[in-house]
Amino acid sequence: MYKKTILIAASLALGLGGCATRGGDPYEVDDPLEPMNRRIHGFNEAVDKAVVKPVAQGYDAVMPAPLKTGVRNFFSNLDDVTVLANDILQFKLEQGVSDFLRLAFNSTFGMFGLLDIASEMGLRKHDEDFGQTLGRWGVGPGPYLVLPFLGSSTFRDTVGYVVDTEYTDQVRLHDDVATRNPVLALRLVSRRADLLDAKEAVDTAALDGYEFMRDLYLARRKSLVYDGKPPVEDE
Repeated sequence: MYKKTILIAASLALGLGGCATRGGDPYEVDDPLEPMNRRIHGFNEAVDKAVVKPVAQGYDAVMPAPLKTGVRNFFSNLDDVTVLANDILQFKLEQGVSDFLRLAFNSTFGMFGLLDIASEMGLRKHDEDFGQTLGRWGVGPGPYLVLPFLGSSTFRDTVGYVVDTEYTDQVRLHDDVATRNPVLALRLVSRRADLLDAKEAVDTAALDGYEFMRDLYLARRKSLVYDGKPPVEDE
């Protein structure tokens, strides 16, 4: 499932590689920091290969599928707090009601989100964050930026990430460091395990891994900001 999703998104990225542009040229990606970005991208790939990927492979091998699903659902439920907050900031009131009900049902009847009963009830999972909120209100993405350990971003999305982390990320807001840090590590490993096959497929297919991930990220973020319907003049 995840491999198929990434490959579809990758195909979209290759077709829309110039979606974040400057100077009116639809094929010129706004990446003035490319030399620095490439070095950070290489560093992140090295860390992933040496540490994160092997741990994720071990997690994927030893964890029973129902437990992996429960962990994934748990963190997805916590993420819905960020989604709901940004629904409100974007005045997406109908979607906000749906996401509030989703959070409420999964947090109670779904045993703190371990079971995704909201999806079975027809309450669809949404993806909103403060970077998208800034984009909705007219803030441009700015240059592409690769962050150490965190990966692809833009100037706008970096600001959005900081705001979400400081105000709505339920794991990072936990006061008990002894609890928070292991849970953060589990979230990272769970998400990386979900992408094992997809990342390997991308690494095999991409001639330039840096450009591939950049174009994929920028295309996906633009689609998210415009809810899948970017302005015609920018396509």
